[in-house]
Amino acid sequence: MMNLKNKKAIVTGGSRGLGKATALAFAKEGIDVAITGRNEATLKETVALIKAEGGNAYYSVFDVANYDDTKHGIDSLIKKMGTIDILVNNAGIAAIGSFLEMDVAQWTSMIQTNVLGMYYVTKEVLPHLIEKNEGDIINISSTAGLNGNANISAYSASKFAVIGMSESLMKEVRKNNIRVVTLTPSTIESDMTVDLGIAQKNSEDTVLQPEDFAELIVAGLKLPRRAMLKSAALWSTNP
Repeated sequence: MMNLKNKKAIVTGGSRGLGKATALAFAKEGIDVAITGRNEATLKETVALIKAEGGNAYYSVFDVANYDDTKHGIDSLIKKMGTIDILVNNAGIAAIGSFLEMDVAQWTSMIQTNVLGMYYVTKEVLPHLIEKNEGDIINISSTAGLNGNANISAYSASKFAVIGMSESLMKEVRKNNIRVVTLTPSTIESDMTVDLGIAQKNSEDTVLQPEDFAELIVAGLKLPRRAMLKSAALWSTNP
């Protein structure tokens, strides 16, 4: 198993939920972590927790849906860390609504954030990984990207797109010793899923927790460079 100590990672949407759990799991492995998000207060809180684990931590406030801000934010983080080894594309938004009831602006926003946001971030990180001829990109999709369902057409469309983009990129950059992994979690208890009414708070016995998925990410990164976890879905044992 690979030693991840002193690797440099960026986790988008890193102040809450899966992103926060992943950042903390990285810190425990000795990885220097940079997190991004739109809320400076929660970013600072998570950075403080990472530093309490003895890790080096950085943050940048920007919306991945804005390319100019993303370009500047990613550039500043890589300059602070000196290099980049791992990117976790976790930032995303969700909403529930029928095809006709959801307004155009909300539909567009979901595609802009979940699909173009991932593209913008990866576009800025990828040249650094190609130059090093090594790296890892972990893209977070969803089981909603594997199967559509009623009242989640916008979210599902965005996550289907993530899978297509991620798998295409994987085949494109394998020659550069870059592993691109597509992960499709089912429902994970987070502020987002609780707010949407999909999960309940304190449901550790029945619903996946962010820490469960963070463990999978770390395990995939620890595989020898000759091996790549192409894709994985994680489900709760309780239906």
